[in-house]
Amino acid sequence: MDTAKLNPKLDVPAETLAILAEITQEINTSLNLDEVLAAAAAQIKRLIDYEIFAVLLPEEGTNQLYFRFAIGHKPEVVEHWRIPLGDGIIGAAAATGLAVRVGDVHGDPRYLSAVEGVRSELAVPLIVRGRIVGVLDIESSQPDYFTPDQQNILTLVASRIGTAIENAKLFEHERNQAETLLLLNEVGREANSTLSVEEVLRRAAELTKRLIDYQIFSILLYDEADNVFRHRVTVKFGQRVQEKFAVPAHGGIVGAAASLKRPVVVPDVTLDPRYLLINPETRSELAVPMLLKDRVVGVMDLESPQLNYFTPDHVQVLSILAAHLAVSIENARLYERVANDEARMERDLSAARRIQGALLPRLPGPEYGLDIAARVVSSRELSGDLYDFLRYGPQELGVAVGDVAGKGSAAALYGAVAIGTLRSLGPQKHRPAEMLRAINGFLGERRIEGRFMTLCFATWHRGRRKLRVANAGQEQPLLCHAGKCERVDLSGFPLGMFEDAEYEQRSFILDPGDVVVFHSDGIGDAQDHAGEFLGHAGLAKIVASHYQLSADGLADKILEEVDIYSGGKHPADDRTLVVLKVK
Repeated sequence: MDTAKLNPKLDVPAETLAILAEITQEINTSLNLDEVLAAAAAQIKRLIDYEIFAVLLPEEGTNQLYFRFAIGHKPEVVEHWRIPLGDGIIGAAAATGLAVRVGDVHGDPRYLSAVEGVRSELAVPLIVRGRIVGVLDIESSQPDYFTPDQQNILTLVASRIGTAIENAKLFEHERNQAETLLLLNEVGREANSTLSVEEVLRRAAELTKRLIDYQIFSILLYDEADNVFRHRVTVKFGQRVQEKFAVPAHGGIVGAAASLKRPVVVPDVTLDPRYLLINPETRSELAVPMLLKDRVVGVMDLESPQLNYFTPDHVQVLSILAAHLAVSIENARLYERVANDEARMERDLSAARRIQGALLPRLPGPEYGLDIAARVVSSRELSGDLYDFLRYGPQELGVAVGDVAGKGSAAALYGAVAIGTLRSLGPQKHRPAEMLRAINGFLGERRIEGRFMTLCFATWHRGRRKLRVANAGQEQPLLCHAGKCERVDLSGFPLGMFEDAEYEQRSFILDPGDVVVFHSDGIGDAQDHAGEFLGHAGLAKIVASHYQLSADGLADKILEEVDIYSGGKHPADDRTLVVLKVK
């Protein structure tokens, strides 16, 4: 057995030098590491007729060598063997930086038997700028097969191969970095493409697998109420599992990453007292917190059955991914919260809509000598318009049509208060102007910022055929009498604005066939495609053309014509009608 240091003054034949030049040129034509090693193996074969060939490189984060390229070795050796520095003939070459030539491995206690029948071995370190970057190893079934000259030649070749390997590895690393950045960009887009928390988490497990070949993967989200991290996604050896174990906020490797707000890498969990034994097969672990504005949303946790599995590249990639996922998860959580709130609100509004519909008054009977129709078309879930009937006596009826400022639930609630007030005053049988003053006083005492309502109130006495009307800012009613359809002009401030407001009242004697139409501003404010309002004139034209219809027929015809006029668009405001036709 001989050993020799790298010597640039070796005596090498000119023919061999020429081949060396070809080898150098060949291995430098590619930056693909596999191609470089394959070319080196082929060219060395021209100089040394080996039977077994291998190039072993340092495994990142460990003091071991792994098979990067091999000819003649068993697949299980190439895939699973790791040779510690100093072990075996290969490990000795790496540890000492010296070529090791063994004429008969059976007599060398360092020999590690990987292939049966091997008798001689030559291992040469690959050195670049004084640093060991790998080992080139050749073996033969014949004893004393490799000569000192071949050792010298292989030493010269190794110096060229070492540089080519470093260049290829650098290129490969840069290419992988570029591919990883592109993939991370794609991952970020995909993670932000859904607003479901469960879907984000499911996609996170898939996307992480594209970046890191993990064996055990978990995403734990922080539960603020219980101050623990709960498993939301767990994948073990390719299978999705349901993990119910919760990790205390400051417990285990996960809690350490969350407390420190930085990644925690544990090369050997058996040596770390923080490790919580959940998966017995785990040997190394990487936990990365998902931070959003310095707040921990959750932790991504990867585990491996291999010691020292996780590299600085893994930490960098997972940190970038964790930042993406923190935003995606928070967005999805906020969306789900809003969606749940909206669903709850919709249920509440639906219930309120049913209640509001149930509270609409029944139409009075024929005893009042009137054919009556009432309609409400809401622009939203709840209507701010209202109508009501007060039975003053066997022949006298009160009729109210109003509109609360604003829309939605607040307007509906204010309207309910007004209707309650109106009904509480009903037994006093106020005339229209008095009724408006009474309601205005009540609302004025309970004034609400920005809230008021308009109301038109009328009384009809069957025996006298007398209609009395007063108006508090509501749309002026229409009266069809003696062949004319005209607006009943009345002045008055809306209710709830000025406590001392006064209201004008007018009286009319009606004949059979006369029609009175009370309506909200949603009727007259309907617009056509050019933006022109229907207005009182348009409504009066519709009523004048169809007043011979029954009250129901006329109410339906008015809404139909308004809908046609506005092009079928959803109403921007509530549309309310009460039609009275004298029998």
